Amino acid sequence: MLTTPPLSLYVHLPWCVRKCPYCDFNSHEGRGALPFEAYVDALLADLDHDLPLAWGRTVHSVFFGGGTPSLFPPATIDRFLQQASARLRFAPDVEVTIETNPGTVEHGPFAGYRAAGVNRLSFGVQSFDDGCLQRLGRIHSSGDAERAVKAAQDAGFGNLNLDLMYALPGQSLAMALADVDRAIALQPAHLSHYQLTLEPNTVFAVRTPAGLPDEDGAWDMQEACQARLAAAGFGQYEVSAYARAGRQCRHNLNYWQFGDYLGIGAGAHGKLTLGASQQVLRRWKLRHPAEYQAKAGMPAAIGGDEVLTASRLPFDFMLNALRLNAGVPMAMFEARTGLPRAAIADHLATAHARGWLEPDPDWLRPTELGRRFANDVIGLFLD
Repeated sequence: MLTTPPLSLYVHLPWCVRKCPYCDFNSHEGRGALPFEAYVDALLADLDHDLPLAWGRTVHSVFFGGGTPSLFPPATIDRFLQQASARLRFAPDVEVTIETNPGTVEHGPFAGYRAAGVNRLSFGVQSFDDGCLQRLGRIHSSGDAERAVKAAQDAGFGNLNLDLMYALPGQSLAMALADVDRAIALQPAHLSHYQLTLEPNTVFAVRTPAGLPDEDGAWDMQEACQARLAAAGFGQYEVSAYARAGRQCRHNLNYWQFGDYLGIGAGAHGKLTLGASQQVLRRWKLRHPAEYQAKAGMPAAIGGDEVLTASRLPFDFMLNALRLNAGVPMAMFEARTGLPRAAIADHLATAHARGWLEPDPDWLRPTELGRRFANDVIGLFLD
């Protein structure tokens, strides 16, 4: 039997000042005055349409992603949160995160976001090297990033994440470590540390930037930065996520533990457990903001629905759960897929034989070797 997992709310705010050449997210360069209020109206209509999928459930986290959500004034975020909390039950300690670009915030609004109910900020810093930032097409400088983080801390935010990337064009091992050191010096609660990848349908995929480190160079950066973060008290709990004790991102943990989430906004994806029909549903919305706004609240705004088959569920579960260093209990697989462990017995036997999973039969935990070859481990479960 499927057991209903915790519920989160993801809200997509699709505009940014300039599209970065490596970005494959559903983001659109804003031209002219952006329709902030009209877009919030569309979000609320979208939420109303999806509410029957989540009646009576408690929301444990809210995440505003983008695009650059901090382009939206605090008053619009406040209006959405007030209206959403009138429609859904928010947990008393609900985690509310907004992504922000250091180059697009006016430093005054941080207090406004906090007053609106935002209690976690995620800064897209990417690098503290101005040359790397220019090659990435970022609109901020290292100084902008440091000033923005300190302004947020002055406004009372203690729960901060900094996004960093490594294996950047023209980046050396020493430069990657310097980025980590400057991030640690700002005393965030959480760090996300990603390798730059050339995603399809991006400028970098068409025109590969010069000076990219090779695979060995990228691996050296990853290992050295992991060691530096560990020495500074940041525990790695997921492939690219590091946190001080007790400061893991609850919203992302819910993704990785195959929890449920409503996806609201242009191009947003959601995943819901339907207890009555014993099904897991994935739903996504139309990608283009204008088309989405015109149809929000109607079935026409849905880009697609997919009910996950029994043969697909193990892969979707492992795609998330095996990103976690600690893994998850086998009982969670059974509860959140509705499948018995016998359904994946052959796959598990192969993974154990190759040394990719710890031998504990009641726990799904990747070994150090398994974490290094995570894609191969997860691929075992693809039907």
